[in-house]
Amino acid sequence: MKITAQDLQALGVIDRIVPEPLGGAHRNPAAAIDSLKAAVVEELSGCSALGREELLKQRRAKYLAMA
Repeated sequence: MKITAQDLQALGVIDRIVPEPLGGAHRNPAAAIDSLKAAVVEELSGCSALGREELLKQRRAKYLAMA
């Protein structure tokens, strides 16, 4: 079904994989939250550096490539 994170990244559906702590997020939720927060902040910083038109252009190209 191609639903692993690696498959989705290879297909261009997702931009990045945020690694879980050893044993899974349920074993160390604080570390999982910190890791996810850092990834979201980094991605949003990259998006905010782009202009609105460029961001929309890239988003459109990404979704058209999946079609």
